[in-house]
Amino acid sequence: MGSGKHKPRQNPKPNAKLLRPKKPKSKFKKKTKSNNNPQNDTNEIKTKNKTTTGTGNNNDNPPVSTSQQLGYFVSQFQSANGVKLSSLELESIKDSYILDVSEELGQDVMRLEKHIREAFAARWKEELCEGKLIEGKIEAGSPAVLVVATSALRSIELLRGMRSLTKECRAVKLFSKHMKIDEQVSLLKHRVNIASGTPTRIKKLIDIEALGLSRLSVILLDIHTDVKGYSLLTLPQVRDEFWDLYKNYFHQQVVQGDLRICLYGPIPNGHEFKGQSVELVGDREQLD
Repeated sequence: MGSGKHKPRQNPKPNAKLLRPKKPKSKFKKKTKSNNNPQNDTNEIKTKNKTTTGTGNNNDNPPVSTSQQLGYFVSQFQSANGVKLSSLELESIKDSYILDVSEELGQDVMRLEKHIREAFAARWKEELCEGKLIEGKIEAGSPAVLVVATSALRSIELLRGMRSLTKECRAVKLFSKHMKIDEQVSLLKHRVNIASGTPTRIKKLIDIEALGLSRLSVILLDIHTDVKGYSLLTLPQVRDEFWDLYKNYFHQQVVQGDLRICLYGPIPNGHEFKGQSVELVGDREQLD
């Protein structure tokens, strides 16, 4: 028999299986963002957005010389029309016939008027701002600057960049979207310094002698690409309409040195035009 004293009851050891196992330490260190290396941020942006567009500076499209711009324009002309300019014609088209705006990498539309003013030098107020006709010198419906774009929306956007030049003499919109040709003919019976429109409507108004070319000094060609990678010089059908307009009414003036060309937009590097012409069939109405 014992002494009567009971030993205190010991709690049983807990079952190891009932305990939550400790989370094993990861073999890989958790990556933390660091601003010490800006290249990391650049790579991340490039992964998310393969192609970005904007109105600011873009180092992917550095400035090109006037000779390069002219070379691009001539190559597009020859390619689209299946012709080769003679050596005499090529010699007559000089780099000075290109109005250079390439130093504005983003080519912000709000800076457009600065370049247009510079093209006319000391005569810019007289040529671009005055609103009265001058007999024998300033004919009705004959602009000094003509903007050619792929669509009505682009035509309007480019005119916004020259708003301060058109306070005394309003710019004329030359496209078919929401505008009847009779209305445009009426507007062209007054003095016009700046006009903007699409190739088809511009040519039609010249054909019926409503739009004059006696004062024309600069044609601004909007070669910015759309979301599908097309521009005025590459968009099927619109491209053909533009070259038809150019050959009939502008080329001879350029060759003679009476007309300057402004290529407003980055010169493509040969890899930017990826669209399919069949996708644009439904856009035909708004591009006229």
